[in-house]
Amino acid sequence: MHDTALDQVPSPSRRGLAGLLTANFVSILGTRMSMLALPWFMLVTTGSAGETGLVVFAEMVPYVLVQALGGPIVDRLGTWRASIVTDVIAAVTFALVPVLYLTDGLSLGAVAALVAVAGAARGAGDTARHVLVPGLADAAATPLERASGWYDGVSRAASMIGAPLGGVLIAVTSAPAVVAVDAATFAVSAAVVALAVPRAAQPRPAPSGDGVPDDEGTGYLASLREGFAHLAADRLLLGIALMVLVTNLLDQAFSSVLAPVWANETTGSPLVLGLMGAAMGVGALIGNGSTAWLGPRLPRRRAYAWGFLLAGGPRFFVLAAASSVSPVLAMTFVAGFGAGGINPILSAVEYERVPRHLQTRVLGALGATAWAGIPFGALLGGVLVDGLGLQGALALAGAVYLVTTLAPFVFPVWHEMDRAPSPDSPEVAVETVSDCGPEAAEVTTTAA
Repeated sequence: MHDTALDQVPSPSRRGLAGLLTANFVSILGTRMSMLALPWFMLVTTGSAGETGLVVFAEMVPYVLVQALGGPIVDRLGTWRASIVTDVIAAVTFALVPVLYLTDGLSLGAVAALVAVAGAARGAGDTARHVLVPGLADAAATPLERASGWYDGVSRAASMIGAPLGGVLIAVTSAPAVVAVDAATFAVSAAVVALAVPRAAQPRPAPSGDGVPDDEGTGYLASLREGFAHLAADRLLLGIALMVLVTNLLDQAFSSVLAPVWANETTGSPLVLGLMGAAMGVGALIGNGSTAWLGPRLPRRRAYAWGFLLAGGPRFFVLAAASSVSPVLAMTFVAGFGAGGINPILSAVEYERVPRHLQTRVLGALGATAWAGIPFGALLGGVLVDGLGLQGALALAGAVYLVTTLAPFVFPVWHEMDRAPSPDSPEVAVETVSDCGPEAAEVTTTAA
């Protein structure tokens, strides 16, 4: 009898987690290539930097808006199905760009419309895949910090490979051909999720008192309000969202304006920007791997706080003081190492603090808040340089970044990062009940 009961317990399987990591790697690899190919394509075909910027803006705004407003829709579709459907939509829309170009039917309005649809699809798809991680970590009997570290690590690796690969492919083929490759990567991502990721990994609606899922019959606006209300009521999650909002804004100003201006004034060559990107990428991969390995044993708040402190303000100060490339590259590597451990810790905290049936809408709201400043980062960088000069702009931006990253050291609420929910807490009890139905047969629930 005892052996029979043991036989009914599903054994850990990493197949689904490996499938999601593969799909995410392929998708981001193509996206990073097209992030070079699409602007280059617009520049060489129109000769207008303004139209190029408009196309990039047309893709990013829907991406952020859908992350903020699309959670209830992704919930209704189911995160597994939403990941597949949105990848298919992105594949079709990106494939239409080179097709219309070859048939002389590609106008600025058509490009903007296509990338807007693709941006919306990517926003929903990224949210859906993010929410699949906890269920797949359960199935693999893998701690959340480690699974989150792997997920972030493959994203960073794909980004680091995709940008130079895109440049090489543009040189040996053409920008429209690379956009077509991006379309193919979305199709591959959809296929991998459909074939390798179990549907049971997606969060299920929490049952109400009568056994009917709470989400059934709930209107879109009510579901949306529930997600933002949960974010607003959790002081730690709200603090994370606001902190990353500020740092993302300053990071975008750094990468799009401040660093290029410094490179032009100091060396007159864009090569140093590529070296800085490589140093940041290598440092981030090492930091990410260290966090994924040590994550379950690390004190989260201190690792997060010191990582962000290394990743932020010092880059700005070193750039303001440096007159050669070597110290900048050294500091950039250190900053990358610090940054590499941030996302795995944040993801583990977010997964633990948000009930699974709310994760799509709450994490979408959190992500949209964190990304809200990115479209304005370049504008801020330009205003600061015009008004204060490069050194003044770097000093002010670095000071604001430094003050922002001191928050986890100063405010008591950040100590809650180290406190995982108790197995006997009502929130965890609700999650455990919601994960024990027939659909969850392939998922083994483990302590985080």
